[in-house]
Amino acid sequence: MEHVFFMVVGFLMAVLLGQIIIPRILVISLRKRLFDQPDSRKVHHRPISRLGGVTFFPVILIVMCTIGLLQFYEMEKITSSVISESLCLVAGLMLLYMIGVCDDLIGVRYRRKFEVQILAAAFLPFAGLSIQNLGGLFGWYEISPLVGVPLTMLLTVFLINAINLIDGIDGLASSICIVALSFFAIFFASKELWIYAQIAVTCVGILIPFFMYNVFGNADRGRKIFMGDTGSLTLGYI
Repeated sequence: MEHVFFMVVGFLMAVLLGQIIIPRILVISLRKRLFDQPDSRKVHHRPISRLGGVTFFPVILIVMCTIGLLQFYEMEKITSSVISESLCLVAGLMLLYMIGVCDDLIGVRYRRKFEVQILAAAFLPFAGLSIQNLGGLFGWYEISPLVGVPLTMLLTVFLINAINLIDGIDGLASSICIVALSFFAIFFASKELWIYAQIAVTCVGILIPFFMYNVFGNADRGRKIFMGDTGSLTLGYI
């Protein structure tokens, strides 16, 4: 029950931080004219900020660090594999966060983004996370690392871009991620993998206030926001 309590605390912290930070992002966007301008290929008819995703990674990091400090007595139980996975996750997220911010502010060539995505994907097998068994898919079971590592990286880049590409309709990417991450939170909690469950719950927490501004925000009053590449790349990687 103690772990569930901290999951709830982390969730509420993420929602609260989102409610505090997103309106200020809107103010900054208005003052600095940092908008996604409408054109013939876009549905919206008003300039809308696309910096909503800027809040995701910092909020996740703040909440996870805070919960970690509150559970400091649990640190000695964390295995070296979990530590390496967490560090590689943060490193990959930081790379994608930086390229996402650059793209949302000044634009980045897709080839450059693709290179950064591959580099971020390489952190997973570097941490020891790679597909080792296909469970009989197409008649394949255990596979060699020579196949599993590139396959892991390929699927990671695929998922990153899948979330990026569906971020074209209000609420679509964020709602799909809320559903997926909620499932992951329940699954990890049932397996007592509390750190991963906490990450999933925290992501859901920051997505809820974003979803409200993205779907129900009034563009005429400057209260609507998009997640931009910063947000979609972050969510795809997680």
